[in-house]
Amino acid sequence: MIIHTVERGETLNSIGIKYGISASYIQNINQLPNPDTLVVGQNILILFPKTTHVVGQYETLESISIMYSVPLINLIRNNPAITANAEIYVGQELVIEFEDEKIKSVITNGYTYGNISEEELITMLPYFTFVSPFTYGIEKDASLIRPNTGDTLRVAYYYGTKPLMHISTINYYGNFSIEPVSFILNNPYIWQTAFENILYEIENYGYAGVDIDFEFINPEDSINYAEFINFLRVNLNLYGYVVIAALAPKVSADQKGVLYEGHNYKAIGEAANYVFIMAYEWGYTYGPPMAVAPIESVKNVLNYAVTEIPPEKILMGIPSYGYDWTLPFIKGGPPAKSISNPEAVMTALKYKAEIHFDTFSQSPYFYYTDESGNIHEVWFEDAKSSLAKLRLIEMYGLSGCGYWNLERPFTQNYMVLNSLYYIVEYSF
Repeated sequence: MIIHTVERGETLNSIGIKYGISASYIQNINQLPNPDTLVVGQNILILFPKTTHVVGQYETLESISIMYSVPLINLIRNNPAITANAEIYVGQELVIEFEDEKIKSVITNGYTYGNISEEELITMLPYFTFVSPFTYGIEKDASLIRPNTGDTLRVAYYYGTKPLMHISTINYYGNFSIEPVSFILNNPYIWQTAFENILYEIENYGYAGVDIDFEFINPEDSINYAEFINFLRVNLNLYGYVVIAALAPKVSADQKGVLYEGHNYKAIGEAANYVFIMAYEWGYTYGPPMAVAPIESVKNVLNYAVTEIPPEKILMGIPSYGYDWTLPFIKGGPPAKSISNPEAVMTALKYKAEIHFDTFSQSPYFYYTDESGNIHEVWFEDAKSSLAKLRLIEMYGLSGCGYWNLERPFTQNYMVLNSLYYIVEYSF
């Protein structure tokens, strides 16, 4: 695997010739909508096939899978161009395996909204162990508010991706409120009802378990919160279901702030089967321009996390988005626009901006001036920043990673992930 940084005058064809691979394959694995025009400074993923196969008459993905003793899902992961309809054609060249040796097996999770299209799900779910549709809510009496899961469950079942029941503090009005959760945490007699309601949803909709994402927990509720997670884990594990708990990105046990004080890393790490650390949003909608997940900030969180939680229980959060700020940044002023990573590159292309790479944060960024004369600063993720983050799984011995969120396709990242690791199908 090589990350190639585009220089002035280069084209996809010239890059393909340089590395001895087809321009069309480079286009597919990098999710390039416009292969004829590249951006100076853009990072391009280069993967080298070890074994390829040219599709013959009457051959199918299934028959090729059997021919090479390769799981069908691996063929789909290695060839993102075929995932949209799982059809192949005579003369098509498929990658059976790459030269890169995979490091280890990992668990992956991704979050979706109900409005995500079937086409988008088909291109992403092959790379995920779990998928968590956002989100169930919970009321004071432990009754549950069902989300619109759209096509997510159906497509997940097809690819063998295990759906998780995601529960947050959303209420019937679609707002986030900690009051019902605090009431439940302080009244353990309701916990059995909560468990029974969750178990019913899991068995009725085919979930593999539950992903508990209670944020802004009151500090005085932190111990009860961990005990509630432990209660669910003990009971759901008896039925073969997994319990994951989301954690704010802390760097110390006594870190102050409404997002952090209710999350006791050690207690929740002991209570849950896995934890998902939300290691992103340093650069955020109302904050100053900066990387969404600077590598040193992520490391600081992991450095603390592994002192409290066994690394093999940790899923590291990865952002699949960037932000576009209008300058000058004014606190309380207009919010930054959330954009997908491919959209960031297309914006740089549209305004003829050059992309730069910040070595400290290990993140790409650029500036541009819009039609009204406003200067913008954009930070996003690409193959190079993805590689830096995904390497942390190996460095810290983590169980895997989770993506917020799959509403913004990020094929380039998934191909880096697929090159480094075996993505496992979860079994309890």
